[in-house]
Amino acid sequence: MATDSAPGPHPHDGHGRCEIRRLKVCTVNNLLFPGARQAVQIVRRRVNRTTGKISLKTIYAVTSLAAEQAPPARVAQLIRGHWTVEALHHIRDVTFAEDASQLRTGNAPQAMATYRNLAIGALRLAGVRNIAAGLRRTARDQTRTLTHLGLT
Repeated sequence: MATDSAPGPHPHDGHGRCEIRRLKVCTVNNLLFPGARQAVQIVRRRVNRTTGKISLKTIYAVTSLAAEQAPPARVAQLIRGHWTVEALHHIRDVTFAEDASQLRTGNAPQAMATYRNLAIGALRLAGVRNIAAGLRRTARDQTRTLTHLGLT
C-alpha cells in the first residue's frame, strides 16, 4: 500500500479565514467499497483571521480511479470540483429550502432545480455575491428580474 501526498500545502484565503488543506492518498484493495482503488485523507486547518481560532477537520474519501489515472494532485482537483457542486447545492438548499420541497413527481423537481440554477446564475452574472440578499432585492422590484436576464 503506497502513500503519496499532493504537492505541499497551499494556503487559501477567503470568507475571513485562511485554510490549509493536506491531502494523503493511498492505493487500496479489498475495501468494503466495491471498486475502490484509492483512499484519501484530507486535513483542513482553518484560522479565523478575526478571532485567531484554529479548527481542524479530517475528511475521508475513496475513488475508483487508480493512481495512474489520478495522482494526488489530480485527486485534489477532483475533490475541489466536487466542493464547488456542494456549494451550489448549499445555496439551493439554504436559500430556496430545496431539501424541504414537496415536489416529488414527474419533471417538477428537475424543472424547479433548473429555475433555481437560472436564478443563481443570473444573479452571479449581475455581480451579486450574496444570493439570498440578491433575491430579496430583486423581489422588491419585478423589473430587476428582466434586467438580470438581459431582457430590457
